Amino acid sequence: MVSRLTRFETKLERPLQRRSGSMVAQEPFVVVTIVAIAICLILFVIYPLYSVLKTSLVQSDGSIGLGVYRGLLAKSYNRRPLVNSIRLGLIVALLGTVIGFIFAYCTTRVDIPLKGFFKVVAMFPMISPPFIMSLATIMLFGNNGLITKQLLGELVNFRIYGLRGLVLVETLAYFPTGYLVLSGVLQAIDPSIEDAARDLGASWWHVFRTITLPLAIPGIASALLLIFIESLADFGNPIILSGNYEVLAVQAYLRITGLYDLSGGAGLAVILLVPSLIAFFVQKYWVSRKSYVTVTGKPSGQRFCPNEPWVKTAALAICLILTGVILLFYGTAFVGSFMTLWGVNYDFTLANYHHVFQVGGEHIKDTVFLATIATPITGLLAMIIAFLVVRKEFFGRQALELTSMLSFAVPGTVVGIGYILAFNQPPILLTGTASIIIILFIFRNMPTGIQSGIAALQQIDPSIEEASCDLGADSKTTFRRITLPLISPAFFSGLVFSFVRCVTAISAIVFVVSGRWKLITVAVLGSVENADLAQAAAFCMVIIAMVLGAIGIINLLVYKPWKRGTQGLTKTPTVISGGTEPWIGTA
Repeated sequence: MVSRLTRFETKLERPLQRRSGSMVAQEPFVVVTIVAIAICLILFVIYPLYSVLKTSLVQSDGSIGLGVYRGLLAKSYNRRPLVNSIRLGLIVALLGTVIGFIFAYCTTRVDIPLKGFFKVVAMFPMISPPFIMSLATIMLFGNNGLITKQLLGELVNFRIYGLRGLVLVETLAYFPTGYLVLSGVLQAIDPSIEDAARDLGASWWHVFRTITLPLAIPGIASALLLIFIESLADFGNPIILSGNYEVLAVQAYLRITGLYDLSGGAGLAVILLVPSLIAFFVQKYWVSRKSYVTVTGKPSGQRFCPNEPWVKTAALAICLILTGVILLFYGTAFVGSFMTLWGVNYDFTLANYHHVFQVGGEHIKDTVFLATIATPITGLLAMIIAFLVVRKEFFGRQALELTSMLSFAVPGTVVGIGYILAFNQPPILLTGTASIIIILFIFRNMPTGIQSGIAALQQIDPSIEEASCDLGADSKTTFRRITLPLISPAFFSGLVFSFVRCVTAISAIVFVVSGRWKLITVAVLGSVENADLAQAAAFCMVIIAMVLGAIGIINLLVYKPWKRGTQGLTKTPTVISGGTEPWIGTA
């Protein structure tokens, strides 16, 4: 019956879609917008990737061939980073998904105190620099670490550098991705089925094993793939903590900057790109389309909550432990920023912050300036593309959506290499300018905003926009006066995410920065390379303060006015993401 009804609804929708598609040709502004966006995507998304591929095919004698790849893959020390990257990604994906699922279940399905606090703390890794976990890990477990040297001394011979350290920091950094995906999945499961099972005498474990867990499988698979992609693309943590454990992202960077081997670096970038793209397409076009739908005649009421005391106790203990670990790492970085020299001199000082604002003041100013320009452009462009994808039918619509989302799947190292290869010579010479940084910010951070806008638009009845058009408004006016205010929560999320990523970016940006334009994350990397962890921690604390301040300002200037203006019209879903599958919740 459901399938017949679905087919019937689809038949009803098709004529409307055809009419919408035919109307696009009658709207010159829409046509011009589509063409302009397509050109920008080809120029700043496709062309850099093409440049990387083309350069990787240039052999030592100048001819085109696969010699670079044969040379790279023939030697074991070149194959090792690929194997290491995949192994690291698989371990982190598994652990991050398990922790994310447990945390999501505890905060959505179990009645425990401090839920709001736990959720806020879980978001810390998503609004902070990618390498703050590595800094804290070295401060705690490094050669001069607080725990390994000051507390335990000679009792243990523990080395944090390498695989074990990377697994620790990446799991803590990326489990929020799994948590956000799976919390949305668990909230979408109709609790009446679980209630019915309990009414029939099933235990909590039986309900969890036979109902909750199977219904969450598509979300679990999606979380696995997304965390795997993030681990493969990670550059900030491996550059600090990998030691002798070589990974592709770092090796590609060293090939370019250290050995000046453009072909070899491009070849490693392409090799890194392959598993990332495979995981992306599997997640987007196979896993994300699979779902288990529950249909009941009983209206959903209160959320299902286990009543066993031991379940509540265990859930609370898990959340407290995980939250405590996160706070330990961030607390260590915060305290360390006030130390004279971590591991040697623990005297309290403000010299690190004096250095940040005096010597690093230019880095802060440039970062804020470039991020302030890129953020609104990114947010607005993302909403326009989302509007075109959802509300308009035109030739190449799916290709436009895929291309706009492609930069999410491409590791930052590959993007950075692509930009220096594509825009380092005429006819498009952008190297060393602010433009290349701003453009990279825009097209690197745009996919999350697009996904947010698509999710929001799919929940808004298009009849409101149709009424505006029937009253004589064109598409531009309708989008500006009707659509954009209604999707303001998604717009707000896109702005926040864009600014956060602009301020905390490192993997792609490290290739395009110059002496004229300095970024604060590059200054952090420089402090780490100089073994001044306290100074690097001070930089990280300033970055977090900048992010929190920007969130407050964006909320004050953008979100609240539009929310007041659209109150009562609709309840728009908010989508927040860390460069990952969106977390959907109502605002």
